[in-house]
Amino acid sequence: MRSSAQNGAWNVRLLKTLDEAVPLLTSGDELVLGLPVAAVLAQRFRLPTVDPSEFPEMVRIQIEKALPFSADELTTDFEVIEQNETESVVSAVAVRNEQLAELAAPLLDRGHIPRQVTVYAAQRASTHAPKGRALLIYPEGETLVSAITENGKVSLTRTLEGVRPEQLQTDLPQLALSAELQGITASFPNVLLDETCYELRDTVQEILDRRPELVGSETPPASIKLNLLPESWRQRRSQLARRGEWRKQMVRAAAIYAGILLLFLVYLAFTRFEIARLDRSIKRESPEMNFVRATDANWKSLAPAIDARYYPVEILLHLFESLPSPDVRITAYNQSARQISVDGEANTAALAYQFADKVKKNPDLRVFQFAMADPRILSGNGHAQFRLEGRPK
Repeated sequence: MRSSAQNGAWNVRLLKTLDEAVPLLTSGDELVLGLPVAAVLAQRFRLPTVDPSEFPEMVRIQIEKALPFSADELTTDFEVIEQNETESVVSAVAVRNEQLAELAAPLLDRGHIPRQVTVYAAQRASTHAPKGRALLIYPEGETLVSAITENGKVSLTRTLEGVRPEQLQTDLPQLALSAELQGITASFPNVLLDETCYELRDTVQEILDRRPELVGSETPPASIKLNLLPESWRQRRSQLARRGEWRKQMVRAAAIYAGILLLFLVYLAFTRFEIARLDRSIKRESPEMNFVRATDANWKSLAPAIDARYYPVEILLHLFESLPSPDVRITAYNQSARQISVDGEANTAALAYQFADKVKKNPDLRVFQFAMADPRILSGNGHAQFRLEGRPK
């Protein structure tokens, strides 16, 4: 059975063997393996009610006492049928690890490890008879099985010798007797018969004096606590899950790397295209650019002669306008095509710095970039001699 993602329904396919199911599975499927009754050992216990943390160990000890196998050979689990303050009734189920591995070999060989291994009879019981006692009769492969359930938990199971009505006349009373010996009341409020065994309905009614209810495939079966997944399978499943996660991360990283590489290649191609386009544009416009450069150089060389901002008289006028006080005097002025220099003397070094600052801020002298070294202090009168140099920007 597989959930249908389109409408919430379930797709059901009948397959004869597990080998036929394996090709239908994918690595991302969450598998639940329901074991046949013939593969498990079910036992019903009455135990004193103790601390819940001690209860699993008590059940394990009881199972080891009841079964002729060592604990290392088995995987066990249990469900509480009913419980009060003094007593607990427990349904314990065990499976031999070797037999389980043989049954699940087609899955294990392909790397499909179930997330839960349970008993199909328990799934059917939990689905159709979650409360009270019930007798469930249904086929498993070529055999007919019966399971007595209490509150949806399997208490007693039997594989019936055959499906002939006269055979049921013998097997079902023996099953009822076995139930009484284990403390299970042999009257069943619910008798469930698989719909594929419709021809046995009258026979079952005659034996049990109750009309059985026909049930079909559970879609989906109810989820149950019972899990017989061996510890080695759990570890292997965790390893496969981690490996799958690593594979996803590697694929994601490879995709990101490929995307980055693709973007880089696109960027590289675009850059080369732009460079080629710019080279063609530069080559095409090179004559005009050379003309502009030559013209600009000519204008710069002629600037001192034709630009009023470079006239010595204009520059001197703005220099005198920038004098902070009569205590600052200009003693020498030199000008060339590339530089001007102003020598002067101030009563104090502060006045020299103040003069230099005002010259730099003068809007009419901003065509020059001025710099001044530290003034030289005269020993005789303490005046500060300075030199202010300016270069065209």
